[in-house]
Amino acid sequence: MKRPDLTRLKALLGGRGIYAAAAAGIIAVGGVGAAAYNRAVKKINDGLGSTVPGITSSRSGEVYADEKKTDVPKQTDSSTASDSDADSRKDTESKASSSKGSDDSSTASPKPISQPNVKPVEGEVIVPYSFGELVKSKTLDVWRTHDGADIKADKGTPVKAMNHGEVSKIWEDALWGNCISIDHGSGIVSYYYNLSPSMTVEEGDEVDAGQVIGTVGDTAQVEAAEPSHLHFAVKRSGEWTDPISFIDPFSNK
Repeated sequence: MKRPDLTRLKALLGGRGIYAAAAAGIIAVGGVGAAAYNRAVKKINDGLGSTVPGITSSRSGEVYADEKKTDVPKQTDSSTASDSDADSRKDTESKASSSKGSDDSSTASPKPISQPNVKPVEGEVIVPYSFGELVKSKTLDVWRTHDGADIKADKGTPVKAMNHGEVSKIWEDALWGNCISIDHGSGIVSYYYNLSPSMTVEEGDEVDAGQVIGTVGDTAQVEAAEPSHLHFAVKRSGEWTDPISFIDPFSNK
């Protein structure tokens, strides 16, 4: 067989042959390149799939578990703490205020008379309390009430306070002579008349039951006709009452 004439073939194809050959070469190369590219992309995707976590629509705005802060201290609500402190202070102040009011009340209240009440002098009651009835005065020769009890006692006999109290007044009276009054609290006040001028206490002194406050004298001109005695009287809430009824019969101070 006879080979085709290459020169004639080139002439037949002319310029179009060159372009066809080039196109065929490009197609061949492109086919090989596309296949290689596809294989490379697949390999990369397979590798990335094992190292990068998948991202979904729920990932937006979230933090991975290993990124979350677990050691952040909780903040104290300052307003709540302040309110709690204020309530605690108010409770303490309220208690303190309540405790103070109780102490003031106990200090202000008068001391009650403690038993036994002491007879100011030991002796016979020669003229008792008249309970508002009129009795005739030996000295004045008139009828009048006797608002105390006359207890027989020699001049100079020590006179004792009936009970604990404060010496409220010491004075000299034209009729009753030298006198002392003692406030025992709770509206009880005791009176001691016909004393000698020498006193062992002063106004404002606190005395105890049985404490000597003076001595029997002869200064009560209104009862000068009677034997030597102490005129002893008691007021309760401003009213005269029987002084002997306050005395413990077994007291011997």
